Amino acid sequence: MLYHLLYPLSEIFTPLNVFQYITFRAGGAVLTSLLICFLLGPRIIRKLKELKIGQTVRTDGPSSHQCKTGTPTMGGLIIMLSIVVSCLLWARLDSRFIIWLLSGTLWLGCLGFWDDYLKLTKKNSKGLSAGAKLFGQTVFAASLAAYLSVFPSNPEFATLVNIPYLKGFFINLSFFYIVFTIIVVVGSSNAVNLTDGLDGLAIGNIVIAAFSLALFAYFAGHFQIANYLKIVPVQGSGEIAVFLFAVVGSGLGFLWYNAHPAEVFMGDTGSLFLGGVLGMSAVFIKQELILVILGGVFVAEAMSVLLQVSYYKKTKKRIFKMAPLHHHYEMLGISETKVTIRFWIIGIILAILSFASLKLR
Repeated sequence: MLYHLLYPLSEIFTPLNVFQYITFRAGGAVLTSLLICFLLGPRIIRKLKELKIGQTVRTDGPSSHQCKTGTPTMGGLIIMLSIVVSCLLWARLDSRFIIWLLSGTLWLGCLGFWDDYLKLTKKNSKGLSAGAKLFGQTVFAASLAAYLSVFPSNPEFATLVNIPYLKGFFINLSFFYIVFTIIVVVGSSNAVNLTDGLDGLAIGNIVIAAFSLALFAYFAGHFQIANYLKIVPVQGSGEIAVFLFAVVGSGLGFLWYNAHPAEVFMGDTGSLFLGGVLGMSAVFIKQELILVILGGVFVAEAMSVLLQVSYYKKTKKRIFKMAPLHHHYEMLGISETKVTIRFWIIGIILAILSFASLKLR
């Protein structure tokens, strides 16, 4: 909004020319979303407490988590509001990427809100059925996939998937790319959702992944940089960086309240859309497989659940003491804070490895 209002006036007042620069607006987005979290966070948390919107802890989880019962949830509302407002102020609203990312934020955020609401009204940790949640995610992801099949980010690479660390090596998925897009977006959304089980764990890794993807988006949107780094150029993808920096700011702001011991949980209201927008961003900038590396913590958490469930169905035995993976380490006697920080460290290492792929190309 500020771009559309102020940049045209740069002919009259030259300093307003700064609004054309993505780096300036990305900086504004991160600071604005952070400030909104600090301003609205305490009020929303206080309101959630007044409404007695508290977390219902799974009965089969670690015993140390029972003390978390009653902690306000639906804190994802803080993140969602700060991202949306920040993007409305700093992003170009005529960007198709921004329109889709904001749509995904609202769609998946509302789906998560509905899930959290049912958990609270039913007073259990189940909420929406897995099928209903998956259906809601798939409907949106399929809409996005259909759109990109007609209006791809880069027509030359429409159905191609780049293999990281290999120079100019692509696999053509043809019409299967639609299914691939759905898997990336839905899988990313659910992976973050499964990771959100310890104070600060999910949001900390979201900040790391969003910051890294924002840089990839900026590189892809700059033709000369994209050409030098041998990545797929995507016209207009710099605006994705503005959005993702808003995610970084809101994530840091939310972490202020979500750090151990957490004053509020994001709930599915936050985790579903945060994972979804990471998947969408990776698809837009044609870095789908980099997301697997960059979001390795989320992938490991999701895989631990899939392996545990499938193995138990076949053998009635467990691979892990408890799934998702972070609970396994808790059951081994490692403190919640130490598990969280170690997973953050792993996330940073994976981000570094992701950027190393640029040099190897």
